[in-house]
Amino acid sequence: MATAADQSASPPVTHASFAALRHPGFQMYFVATAAAMLADNIEHVISYWVIFRKFHSPTLGGFAVISHWLPFLAFSVYSGALADRFDPRRIIQLGMVLFMGVSIAWGVLIMTGALEPWHARVLLIVHGCAGVLWGPASQLLLHDIVGPAELQSAVRLGATARYLGMLCGPAVGGALLLALGPSNAILVNAVIYLPMILWLWRAPYGLRFRKHEPGAEAPPPPQAVRGFGDVIATFRVIVENPTVFCMTLLAGGAAFLVGNAYQAQMPGFAQDLGHGDPGVSYSMLLAADAAGALFGGFVLELRGLLRPTARTALALAMGWCCAIVGFAQVSNYSLALVLLFLAGFLELSFNSMAQALVQLAAPAQIRGRVIGVFSMAASGMRTFSGVTVGMIGGLIGIHSSLALSAAVLFVALGCLLAFGTRTSD
Repeated sequence: MATAADQSASPPVTHASFAALRHPGFQMYFVATAAAMLADNIEHVISYWVIFRKFHSPTLGGFAVISHWLPFLAFSVYSGALADRFDPRRIIQLGMVLFMGVSIAWGVLIMTGALEPWHARVLLIVHGCAGVLWGPASQLLLHDIVGPAELQSAVRLGATARYLGMLCGPAVGGALLLALGPSNAILVNAVIYLPMILWLWRAPYGLRFRKHEPGAEAPPPPQAVRGFGDVIATFRVIVENPTVFCMTLLAGGAAFLVGNAYQAQMPGFAQDLGHGDPGVSYSMLLAADAAGALFGGFVLELRGLLRPTARTALALAMGWCCAIVGFAQVSNYSLALVLLFLAGFLELSFNSMAQALVQLAAPAQIRGRVIGVFSMAASGMRTFSGVTVGMIGGLIGIHSSLALSAAVLFVALGCLLAFGTRTSD
């Protein structure tokens, strides 16, 4: 399987460093994406800390993961179909407006002292709905901005922009938390979503701006998803495509068993490591894997390293599992930072590689739907990592649950890699 994928859809080799940044539109995309992800992570830092301090509930922390990612599981294919059929710019803007509304609601509830567990659950669900509007549409827009030749660079740099926001988010969120208090800090955070909304207002991308090769027949107009049968038909297309199928299994397995569930539990890890205060040490622990991903994105782009293949993506993901197992088991704070940094490097590498392979191999007329399925796997399956890491962590401890989940994923990916190797012989 992996070999067929490698041969059938490897993207063109791009030797120029930071190739996607030659497009002015991508430069704006990079800045706006980094700002939106910055705001997203500032909100997580503040809201997770408030939840931890007010309710002291690992189960609610697990629910934070489940409720955040469940909309991706339920609606990613439909969101991708919307991006195929309508203007992806407006879909992203709607998501940004929802993000702003959630931050404002957190601020009001915290300020008035009215926050209850059910409020937190509702806000986390709405936040997840905003994310599912943003995700597939932004990837489809990315394809419109740079085209297929430089898509690998664009996907990797787009992921780097997100990790830049993730890296700065904990630091900025911690600073705002200390300087303004949780309610004022999260109200200020709502404003940071504005750059994406304003840039997309007149950005010349989307369905009506797409151009076709001279003499080529225009693809048929995208159709709405009329029912579950259309979703099944999209799955059939994916199963018949070795590249997309292999990478979707990789993304789904990683999201299902580990995902980013340990971030919602990071206050507990920080406390166990002796750094539980909402200050520099806590923020550094939250930001360590984002720093590794940011470093990886720039180094890989600068040197043109890691030609994307399915086998390489699987091997990188297995290395990520090892780093996560190590983080879960160590008791030394400095070593934990190093392992999270390594995990971030590896996670960006295999996730961006898988995303680029999927986009390039997807049929043009249903690219949004295929991206939606991949997003459902890569993001929606994180719903269950709230169970494997969070809720089971309430029973056996978050260290043991995270290590066990990563170890099971390592074995599963090894089986997938071995299957691909046998197929190639």
